[in-house]
Amino acid sequence: MAHAERLDLSLTLTIGGTAHAIAPADILAFELDLHGWGHEGRVEFRVLDETAHGGQKQDKVLADFLKPDLVEVALELKAVHSDTATKPTYTSLKVKGLGLDKALSEETVAQAKGAAITYRHYTVRFVDAARLLWTQHFPCALYTQKTVQDVLDAHKGDKIALANDWDAELAATCPLLFLGLSPESGASFYDFVVWFVSARNGVLAYDYTAQGYQLRAKKDVAGTPLDLRAEDVDAVTVVFPEVVRHDVAILNAAAESPKNQAVTNAQAVTGIRQDVLLRTDIADDVQKRVTLETARLKVRGLEVDLDWNRFPTVAFAPGALVKLPQTAGWVASGVPGTDTFRVRRMTLKAEPLPVEDSDGEGDGEQKRRPKPESRYLFTFTTRLERKDELHADLPAFVTPVYPRFVEGLIVSEVGEQKDETWQAYTDQATSLDSYKVKIPLFANQIIQVPFNANLLPGHFYFPAYKGARVLVALDFQRAWLKRHLDWRAGARLPSDGQGVHLLVGKTTENGTSMRHFYDDNKPVLRLMRTNDTDTEKIELKEGTLLILVKEEPA
Repeated sequence: MAHAERLDLSLTLTIGGTAHAIAPADILAFELDLHGWGHEGRVEFRVLDETAHGGQKQDKVLADFLKPDLVEVALELKAVHSDTATKPTYTSLKVKGLGLDKALSEETVAQAKGAAITYRHYTVRFVDAARLLWTQHFPCALYTQKTVQDVLDAHKGDKIALANDWDAELAATCPLLFLGLSPESGASFYDFVVWFVSARNGVLAYDYTAQGYQLRAKKDVAGTPLDLRAEDVDAVTVVFPEVVRHDVAILNAAAESPKNQAVTNAQAVTGIRQDVLLRTDIADDVQKRVTLETARLKVRGLEVDLDWNRFPTVAFAPGALVKLPQTAGWVASGVPGTDTFRVRRMTLKAEPLPVEDSDGEGDGEQKRRPKPESRYLFTFTTRLERKDELHADLPAFVTPVYPRFVEGLIVSEVGEQKDETWQAYTDQATSLDSYKVKIPLFANQIIQVPFNANLLPGHFYFPAYKGARVLVALDFQRAWLKRHLDWRAGARLPSDGQGVHLLVGKTTENGTSMRHFYDDNKPVLRLMRTNDTDTEKIELKEGTLLILVKEEPA
């Protein structure tokens, strides 16, 4: 419910590096929707300009407002209570964001004496910095032997502050990290970060004091709870969020180590479950997923909605810890008065009071415009959760689309540089074999992919050879060979012979060739072994069997 409220406001717009402080009397209205992970808002204000009519007051905002430069918004508000016995110490709520879009209209007001004056009505919608900038950021980048924190630092930009507390996920060195973000898929860097936090059961927190972000393993429980005053609140509603009603099963589809492990939920309905399908030969990967899914099965506790009749003396923001009053009528069923709660969400809206409700001084336009510490039609609501609540609220996001495909060149350190050898690299921790592949697009970084039969059946053992051009599928933290892209040097045959060719060995001068082709429309089969100048050949063609051993002249 909206109430008449007196507020002390401060608004500064910084456009292209130039700060414009807006007088409190010129702030017409604002809206704020504050979450634990970020915020959005809208602010309206007017600026007087008399210069066209010879006056002294000039609108200094207009010139910069018309530019496409980045707009930084800083809004601060605090209460002004006149019914307290002693003058309290007021604290303010501060919100900083970046302009999302803006609007401008102009109004000319006729005066009783003298020429007309002009008011410009400005509106700016703004959001927290990451929601504006990261939603337009779509990097496609490969990192090897880096941490997720390294990736975040490389892409956060100079307008976004990160103070993370999640070393288990952010500080570990990873063999491969790939950002394959594309506007066509719809998943931006902002979506990627939120997806990463959600998929790993983490917390994305916005610090309204530092105006920055934190990626955390769990919610912050530090701090002294603020005691809320019963007289500041108009209504209390207890809310019971949706309960998770499914079990989970972890399925590992690896043929040599299949597994089907249930993760039970005491509140599940019989027969309702979510299956998680994996395919891995590493037992630890399965157990990590079991641990993760067990932690994700959270039964949410009750929450409390507060409708306020005025802005509190001691301001707070999402993430703050509070205690409810213990006076009669406050302790609703199931809400112990001794519990500590965390502010999860806040919504604030202030509009000018109707003319008949505003201060009686002045008339016409002056009467409709707010004054310093003037009254607004004010709405303020908060959503509280228990301090020990495990559920982490996150913004909506688009899941990144993987895999993305790039070209690579097979690496082998066996033999001389010219030799087209193959090599399997064994991981000491898992005993699994892999290829090494050089990715020219990304500064020739070398990644590892599984050493397996790929598209061939198992009775063909033809490992990829050194320098072979291959298509590589890249996921966020893994990669694999998709297919081969070229013919080996010396393997291709003329089209008029309609031949097929199997070429093996280190080089065309040191290897074995078996080819079938047509000569004068008659089939020919030729098997040839070559080692420098030494040649052995078996050839079958119409009416002829040739067996030849020959040493070519040096």
